[in-house]
Amino acid sequence: TIDLIADEGLASVTMQRIAEQVGSSNALVVFHFRSKENLFRAVLQYLSDRYDELWATLVRAPGLSPVERLLGAVECARGFARQHPKWVSVFVVFSSDRKSMQIYNEIGLPSDLAYTAEARELLIEISRSGGYSGVDIDTLSESLNYLVHGAWYWDHLNPSGRNTNVLRKTMLMLLHQAFPRHFDLER
Repeated sequence: TIDLIADEGLASVTMQRIAEQVGSSNALVVFHFRSKENLFRAVLQYLSDRYDELWATLVRAPGLSPVERLLGAVECARGFARQHPKWVSVFVVFSSDRKSMQIYNEIGLPSDLAYTAEARELLIEISRSGGYSGVDIDTLSESLNYLVHGAWYWDHLNPSGRNTNVLRKTMLMLLHQAFPRHFDLER
């Protein structure tokens, strides 16, 4: 299902095609999901859960400093896209289609907002503990979020550019600009 959505979009997904893809009967797929919308919800929930697991591993692990946790967030966005480009394409497809955007707003958006808020709190903590003044935390946290979504969208449109390190380098440039004593451009 993920491959089908990533490669062909939502309009091409039918219960019959899913059944053929997984080697099952159409009746069994319909019985399990009841509707195409429920199938879409299950796919998006599965992908959201996988991203959350990676976030928890890289950002919420015990003993990490705020800088390490923020670097974990950077790696989460980059690593998820590198390891699972089709999964990222599915996120893009869901957030780009008018009908499925409602499903995305129910399942994906709350997590996106929570990750942005968590990153914002880390930025506040680094700013306070590092004695930085004049850092526009709101703009910085939203900029990091924009970079992730923009990079994922661009990688979906331009798959040949997926293996670049531009997202990580750009995020580190922003973080270094705001917190030069805490973020090196060399990392």
